[in-house]
This record gives sequence, structure tokens and C-alpha cells, in this order.
Amino acid sequence: MPKEDYEPPDQRRVTIMSLEEHANGKRSHWAELEITGRVKSLSMSLWSLTHLTTLHLNDNNLSRIPPDISRLQNLSFLDLSSNKLRSLPAEIGTIVTLRELLLNHNLLRVLPFELGKLFQLHKLGLKGNPLPQEILGLYHEHDGTRKLLTFMLDNLAVQPEQPPSRPWIPLANPDRSQTTAVFTVMSYNVLCDKYATRQLYGYCPSWALSWEYRKKGIMQEILHCSADIISLQEVETEQFYNFFLPELKVNGYNGIFSSKSRARTMMEHERKYVDGCAVFFKTNRFMLVKEHLVEFNQLAMAHSEGSEAMLNRVMTKDNIGVAVLLEVKDINFLQNQGMPLVNGLEGRQTLLVANAHIHWDPEFSDVKLIQTMMFLSELKTFAEEASRSLCRVAGLQHPIDSIHIPLVLCADLNSLPDSGVVEYLSAGGVSENHKDLKELAYNKCLTNFNCNGKGAPGGFITHPFKLNSAYESDIMPYTNYTYDFKGMIDYIFFSKPHIGLLGVLGPLDPHWLDENSITGCPHPHIPSDHFSLLAELELLPSSTFLPIALPNGIHLPGRR
Repeated sequence: MPKEDYEPPDQRRVTIMSLEEHANGKRSHWAELEITGRVKSLSMSLWSLTHLTTLHLNDNNLSRIPPDISRLQNLSFLDLSSNKLRSLPAEIGTIVTLRELLLNHNLLRVLPFELGKLFQLHKLGLKGNPLPQEILGLYHEHDGTRKLLTFMLDNLAVQPEQPPSRPWIPLANPDRSQTTAVFTVMSYNVLCDKYATRQLYGYCPSWALSWEYRKKGIMQEILHCSADIISLQEVETEQFYNFFLPELKVNGYNGIFSSKSRARTMMEHERKYVDGCAVFFKTNRFMLVKEHLVEFNQLAMAHSEGSEAMLNRVMTKDNIGVAVLLEVKDINFLQNQGMPLVNGLEGRQTLLVANAHIHWDPEFSDVKLIQTMMFLSELKTFAEEASRSLCRVAGLQHPIDSIHIPLVLCADLNSLPDSGVVEYLSAGGVSENHKDLKELAYNKCLTNFNCNGKGAPGGFITHPFKLNSAYESDIMPYTNYTYDFKGMIDYIFFSKPHIGLLGVLGPLDPHWLDENSITGCPHPHIPSDHFSLLAELELLPSSTFLPIALPNGIHLPGRR
């Protein structure tokens, strides 16, 4: 339970405003209140003081506390000691800001299980109450407050019922006279097991935080969406091979995976717990042509150009990205659209799909932006190599421009819509002095990136992909939903000259979250702290149809 930012109230001091001060218009500002004097009942107006952070109601004759106490959502300290309380309202469990709750010397024989929702509580006073031995036994153990709250949360009946279905938001109809293929893409951070700790997600019952429980809900979410292409972040290595790949293969998918760079330095028994990124695709719709791994720390070392910031800040982060070049297998559909033959070979549509998980720490906005720039640079290089290889196989002398290969980019960018990362992707570039780079010496090494064309004019770091986001923040106000943070940090981008957006899966009903006081996710009904994204896209004829004539089962080699 978090303790680092909480300090108990200081010794109480009372300052009385003089009549003269009041007459001169002086105003008092207070967040603490003490009510004493053997009080038997409380005025309802007390519960309108929602600004209170500290409330002393001890040493009175109170026999009950009304549910209205839940309106005091800023309380961190509540003293109800030495009263005549026989019970507590379940609603007290919604005051999740509480750090100290003193209930000493009352007549409590039961406690509401909802107390377990007070995941930030680090001091609970219960002495002098006729509580059951089961409760007192836990309470008197070492770290008894935490153990008791965990017990109560784990035994709290799951409320409410399942959340309502997320709405589908249609945005356009496919143009059947132009569309070459319609497909769906899912992006989903599944929350790796090793990160799903009680320290981070104390509001979630232990059983609902366990991987054995959560993985069922995650797979149910994936199969319910039934996307043609699935990009997953925070996939544990062992779980990819033993869970995700076998389960999805049964449902018609194949996939690729790469773990974070740290895995290469570990023993095998440790390596299996390292997370990474995975891309799955329906085998009846796509064929894997080539795959590529992007290791940001390796790129940082290769392009450091003596930059201490690149070596000390970027190279020390082991995030990765993956990319796959897919061939569309809807051959009959393409033929019906009148697609041309190239050198006597049937023209077939290719699609570049990329997936990345960018560094998380808000203090490292420069690292996030540099990693994104490196990823776009590698995607350009990968597309260029793929174009040359494919054209060489087909016997074409002049390779097709790689930027004509349609691109879908899925990522947990750990960056808000107003960040330099999203600006860079959406606008096609940012100033080399962008505030997110923190005035650190990156300029020289950034000009080495392929996507920047060895230095763009006007002091800008650019990329050639013309990208649109499938989701706007007014549609999806948050993709990550925890107690401490709620915001949009997951995205699906697509190259707008070649791909059209037909619709997206909308947000979880915010009224359901509010009305049921969902503190954060994971939750027994929501298996990750992220919400999945799902977009329906159409390929347009402006994109390149590369002539692919490979024998069945033969793929071009990928750079690993």
C-alpha cells in the first residue's frame, strides 16, 4: 500500500479569527474539522464539506455513520474512535483516499468487506472492539492491516454485473469500386503477469489479478473481437509459446514474437518471464513474407555519435518493436477488382504491420520520442529492403518505392495525444529543438536516421509515412485506466494515402465506471489495465501491388 506521499496530520492547532478580522473580510481556509462534546447525531450538512482531508469525530456518542460519508472523497484521515458504533456503512469503502482509519473502542462486531477497497490505507485502528477471532487474528499478525484488507477485498462479492458491450462506431462505408480488401486490426496491452502486483493494483482482488484468471478474460476479449490482425504488447515469452500461440492457432491465426532485449543476457529459466511484442494474423487472409525485430538500445549504441544522452538515457532502455510484411491472400477478391498482372505474374497486395511498446516513464519524454523516431527509420529501411527483394524475385529492374507499401502501426506509446511522439507521427516531423527532447544533445545522431533523409531542412526531424490515427481522444478519452492515471496512450496509425478508416470500437461506458465506483483496472470484469483498440480498415488502389511469386512455404529471410 502506497505510503511514500502520505504524512500523518500534525498535532492539532486551533486559530480563532477575531471579530475585527472577520469584519475586515478575512476568509478562513481549512481542510481539517473536529467535532466533539459527546455528540449523538451529526448534521447532514457535514457531508457537503467535500474539501475535507482530515475529520476527527472521536470521543462522542455516535451509534451510526450514514452512507453519506462517501461524499467526502478527499479524506485521508478519519478518526471514529471511542463512540458507540455497532456497524459501518459499506459506502465507506469508496473513500479510497483514506490513509488512516481509527475505529478503536467501539461496539463493532462485524466489518463490511468493502473496507478491503481502501487499498491506500496503511493504518487501521480496531482495538477495543468485540470482533470475531478470524478478523482479530489477521489484524494482529505482522503487517496485519494489509493482510486484513487483502482478505476482505478477496472475499468481497463481485459487483457489478458484466459491463455493457462497447459500441461499434461506423465512420465510413467501403468504396467497392476502389477497395482492394477490408480487414480489422486489434491493438492490446495485456498486462504482463510480473507487472500485475498488489503494490501497483491494490484495488484489484488477488484472485482477479492472478494470470490464471486474467488470461481467460484476455483471450475472450481477443476472440470476441476476432480481428484479422492482432498486435499485443507485454506478452510474456513463456505465455506466447504456451498460451497465446497455441490458442490462436486453433482459431486460425499464426504469429511472430520478440522479447525485450534484456532476454539475450539471461539464463533460459529467467528469459521465459521477459515480455515483448507479438503480431498475429489470420492465415486464411494473410501470408507472412518477412519479419523484422527493432531493438532500440542497439540502435542507440550504433547511432550515438558521442551523445551522452543517447548512451546514458536511450541505450539503457531495452524496449523493442516488431514488424511483419504480409501478403493479402484474398486473391479472388483482388481479381474481381481487376488488379493488373505484372510481368505475367499476378499482382498481389502487401501490407506492412508494425507493433511497438515505447518506454513508460513520463520523465523520459526524450527517450519516448527518440525510440519512435528510430522505429520509423527502421520501418523505412525494412520496407525498402522488402521492396528490393520482392522485385528481384519477380525480375523487375526498378524497385517500387517503399513508401507506397501500406503501413499499419500499432503501439503502446506511453504518450498522450499532445506529446511530441504523437505530433511526430501525425504531423510527419517535429523540430529538432522540440521541448520533449529536453535540450539534450541529440541533433547530430538524429540526422543518421534513415527516415530523416540525412537531415531535413529547417531544423526538423521528419519521416516519409503519411499517418493518421484511427482513434481521436474525443472518441477514446483513455486507453489506460488505473487509479493514478487515466489517459490515451495506445494507438493504431495507418498510412492515409493507401488505407481508409471504416470504423472503430468505442470506449467502455463511462457511466458504468462512475456509477459502480470502478477505482481502476484490472478489475474482475476487465483483465488488463489497458482497453483494447479495434479498427476496420480498407486497402485502396493507390498502394502498390508487389508481384510476389514465391513457391508455397518459401519466405524471404527477415533481419533478426
